[in-house]
Order: sequence, then structure tokens, then C-alpha cells
Amino acid sequence: MSRRSPAGRLVMARHGQTDYNREGRLQGQIDIALNEIGRAQAAALARAMVADPPDVIVASPLGRALDTARAVGEACDVEVTTSEVLLERGFGRWEGMTGAEMREGWPEEYADLRAHRPVHGLGVEDRPAVAARVAACCRELLDEHPGQTVMVVGHGASTTLGITALLGLPADGFLGLGGLENCHRSLLEPLAADPEGRLMRLVSHNLAPDFAGTPAGM
Repeated sequence: MSRRSPAGRLVMARHGQTDYNREGRLQGQIDIALNEIGRAQAAALARAMVADPPDVIVASPLGRALDTARAVGEACDVEVTTSEVLLERGFGRWEGMTGAEMREGWPEEYADLRAHRPVHGLGVEDRPAVAARVAACCRELLDEHPGQTVMVVGHGASTTLGITALLGLPADGFLGLGGLENCHRSLLEPLAADPEGRLMRLVSHNLAPDFAGTPAGM
């Protein structure tokens, strides 16, 4: 990721592992801390970013994302700020539950979730709304820091949806973009061919740092 774009670059990363990740529980906007593996993953991401450090780091204020971003910031000597716009997708009443619990209690609504259809009556944030807010935040950051590398540290669902919107793809219909794994990152650059200057191109996706030496169980 050493080649610099004169129009700026956007690195979008997911936080490290939490106990809820390990247990298969839906986190949403619950503030869950990194576990031992997650902290080691954050350190690995930090080491990976040192070779070509970002100029700006902005994180979701939830602890798992903020602590991951701070690990990178300390390694790269970059101050970390936060934005609530980068929060994970809200999953309402389902937050903290496993897939089995959700399916048992709300089989029809769970089927809608799995099929990427709107889920009604449970406080689940719509996919297009999440995509729009994350993409808008990223565009604003790039506008505020022209020619620089902006790193955003967020969450699995919201970050993937934001990438989808930045590519100009429908958040409620396109299923071809795989989700980010813990402490993996994607690199995007502005699409020069877009006359409105809103679209980006995906240079790399779900790129892993070197996790050698991290605790077992990743």
C-alpha cells in the first residue's frame, strides 16, 4: 500500500476480536471491549501500518474500535479522533444474541436479515441508511484532508456497507462484497473517471496483517 494517490486514499479497517465475536453474538452498538486475541490483532494491524502510515485516523467511539485505532495511532504517531457516524449498524432488540436465539424467537424477521431485506419492528437499522452515513463521513474526511491517507477504524457491518456505497453499489441489493474480518483492512482511492467526485475504486479488500505470534484461537 505504498503508492500514494494525489487525490488521497482511504483505509477502512475493522476492530480486533471481542468475546462476543468469539461467541457468535451480534454486537451492534453494545460497547464490548477487545479480548486478548483482539488486542494482539490490533498490535499486528499497527505494525502493518507503520511502513506506510496514515495521516489521519478516525474511529468509531465504541471501545473495540477506538482501542484498535489507538494501537495504530501510537505506532504511527498519529492522533486518533472519533465520530459517532462510524458506529456499527444498530440491531435493536437482537443485540447481544446469537443467531440461534434470533432465529428461534423471530424466524421470519431473521430470514429477512439473512436475505438482506429490511427488518421491521425490532429497531434494526436499514442497510442503505448505514451505508449512506458511513460513506458520507468518509467523503467528508477526504474533502477535509486532500491528498492525504485517511484511516477509518470501525465495524464489520457498517464498514462493509460504507464501502459498498462508496463504490456506487446498492446497499440493499448487492451481495458480492465479502465482510471484513477482525483487524483486516481495505484500501480505496477516488475514482478519477467519476465527474461528480463521489465514487471510489477498491484497490484491495479484506487485507490481513501478519498475525504471527498472536494467541491461539484467532
